[in-house]
Parts: sequence; structure tokens; C-alpha cells
Amino acid sequence: QLQLVESGGGLVQPGGSLRLSCTASDFTTLDSYAIGWFRQAPGKEREGVSCISISSGSTNYANSAKGRFTISSTRAKNTVYLQMNNLKPEDTAIYYCAADLEGMDYCIIDPLVYAVWGQGSQVTVSS
Repeated sequence: QLQLVESGGGLVQPGGSLRLSCTASDFTTLDSYAIGWFRQAPGKEREGVSCISISSGSTNYANSAKGRFTISSTRAKNTVYLQMNNLKPEDTAIYYCAADLEGMDYCIIDPLVYAVWGQGSQVTVSS
């Protein structure tokens, strides 16, 4: 059964950068899935950040992420990255990666279509 593991979170100052990674726990390839990144801040609902169809490379971004975040996958298609630049205090949240098992050649940033979730990685943006 697919299990996802996130890494790369931490504390960063406003304007700084972080790169989150999402990998299958057994290092299998993710090319049958779409992978999404989501975040949840204290007292707020979980919101979509970005997603990628591993097979096609098609990506999608929330307005809050456009121009600052970049989602990508490795050549081996076993890791998905979320590069986050120009981070703001409002980006502070627990970030989750998730897999849409339907394996379409596009992706949507709707948490309801994602069946497998990682445990989350804390990102804190503060001076």
C-alpha cells in the first residue's frame, strides 16, 4: 500500500526559501499518480497549494502559490518537490503531500480526490 513521507520543513525568515520533498516510503515510483501539496494553518481549513500529474508533467497552482512556488518531480519519478520562494508569514502551516490514485494526465487541487496522505511537515515563516 502506498505511503507518502514529507520532509524539508522548518523555520525560515520572511523572504526566505524552503524545498519540501514527498517520497513513497518504499521508494517506488509515483508515475501512476497525481501528487498534490496541501497546507493547513491553525484554525483554518486545509487548502490546496499545487499538484502535478507525474505521467504528463501537467501542473496546477493555487493563486497564493503562483509565481512563488514550483512543483516538480525527479527524473526517476519517485520524489515530488515543492520549491517555495519568497515565503511570507501567512505561508506558515503544516504541509501535506497526497496522491490521487486515478492517474490522470492532469491534476486538480481538491483534497477530496486525494486518497493517500503523508503525515505532514511543519513550515514556519517568522522573523
